[in-house]
Amino acid sequence: MLRVRQIKVPVLKDNSDTLKESILNKLRIHGDELKDYAILKKSIDARDKDNINFIYEVKVDVLNEDKLLKKNPNDIILLEQKEYSAPMKGNTLLNHRPVVIGSGPAGLFCALVLAENNYKPIIIERGKKVEDRVKDVELFWEKGILNLSSNVQFGEGGAGTFSDGKLNTLIKDSEGLGKKVLETFVKYGAPEEILYLNKPHIGTDLLQNIIRNMREDIISMGGTFFFEETFEDLVFENNKLKQIKTSKQTLDTDVLVLAIGHSARDTFYMLNNYLDIKSKPFAIGVRISHPQKWINENQYGSMAKYLPPADYKLTYEAQSGRGVYSFCMCPGGFVVNSSSEDKALCINGMSNYKRDEANANSAIIVTIDSKDYGDNPLSGIEFQRKLEHLAYEKGEGFIPTQRWEDFKNNTSSKALGSINPIYKGNYHLANLHEILPDYICHDLIEAIDNFGHKIKGFNDNDALVSAVESRTSSPVRIMRDETLMANIKGIYPCGEGAGYAGGITSSAIDGIKVAHSIIENYYI
Repeated sequence: MLRVRQIKVPVLKDNSDTLKESILNKLRIHGDELKDYAILKKSIDARDKDNINFIYEVKVDVLNEDKLLKKNPNDIILLEQKEYSAPMKGNTLLNHRPVVIGSGPAGLFCALVLAENNYKPIIIERGKKVEDRVKDVELFWEKGILNLSSNVQFGEGGAGTFSDGKLNTLIKDSEGLGKKVLETFVKYGAPEEILYLNKPHIGTDLLQNIIRNMREDIISMGGTFFFEETFEDLVFENNKLKQIKTSKQTLDTDVLVLAIGHSARDTFYMLNNYLDIKSKPFAIGVRISHPQKWINENQYGSMAKYLPPADYKLTYEAQSGRGVYSFCMCPGGFVVNSSSEDKALCINGMSNYKRDEANANSAIIVTIDSKDYGDNPLSGIEFQRKLEHLAYEKGEGFIPTQRWEDFKNNTSSKALGSINPIYKGNYHLANLHEILPDYICHDLIEAIDNFGHKIKGFNDNDALVSAVESRTSSPVRIMRDETLMANIKGIYPCGEGAGYAGGITSSAIDGIKVAHSIIENYYI
């Protein structure tokens, strides 16, 4: 099989017949020489807005492979795909079933791989099943009734359930784990296009069914889920795990996977008594909203109506030396109240699969580190909390929102302009300078005005900014060794909350890696 790259198909001619014809032209062969082909990757080349093309990468089964390899060695190469395989089992007997704390992407994929290899994991989740969790979240958005254990942050599927469902990742995938993640999502209900789109996404509406299907399959393979149950303590002897205690039971176990997510603050405080935890840099900022039409026209020009909703990725180095960048950009989506603590407010972005809401939104965040919030391992959490309490106070319990012109002028907005909020949860006009530190406000102003040179209208006076975007990544890292184990034998920190991932796909991959490490160490 061959991998053929850089196959251009004009947007208005994008169909299977044109793609096949383009493959034949690229290879300079006749139709009877092409036995089969499949799409490996599809992206958009919009550098020339008068001539936008889809760029395909395909695998082909053809006659005379050796002859074709000599024609264009840059774009026609032998296909080398790493196929996923589980490792061989280790030499240490596992006396008790492994326990996974948390059922976000890291926890679910770790549990799935363990279940596929007959380890029958137990999954502890403080929140509810996804179908019940959705009801609690909707109630919070509609009436402000917050369930502290079942919300946008906590519950089956993790925080990524109420997001854009992006599946792209920047990490290297030499073991085929990313492919395993995407194929798993398709198996449980995601559209097959995620296997080849350059920037795949699922959307919160489809993710909910996929998560439920994964849970049911894990159970069918011997896994057990305990919902509405909080991990509270652990017991160990001679630096080796013996038991864990939850709000409802005590479990004997040799192996504990900490896939706790970045908002499990009470758990971090408990674990800090036992494990080696260090603070790590993260980022804080706002979420900015524009009409999706503006973004589409800027990215695609007159061809925008023929293409899916456009996204963007923006970076800037402020004069202060801090990085400012867009994060979790949601085409055609919502700004959502994603709070999980009393009298504290944080926000995120969310899109459904079709991305068909009128506004685009993205976090614009400024990098910070221990110089800003202190050297204690948990100081970053307290810094987040301080800003979230201010956001709640200044927003009077709702999402504090401000026109961009007013933010620049450091004055509260008195009225909206031409852009209407598309939010999940109510909003309140406020001055975000009363929430964010001065250095963050200064760098945001500098960066967003710069972004206005890159995307027309980005710094429009009526653009809406809201706060506070504080849960961008975990403020801590639970240290682990080369076997992915913590300083207590049998404990495996995992995923975004433990400080080893940043998004759905990388979290899922880390969950698989931890499952592999467990399998390599133990047998049942």
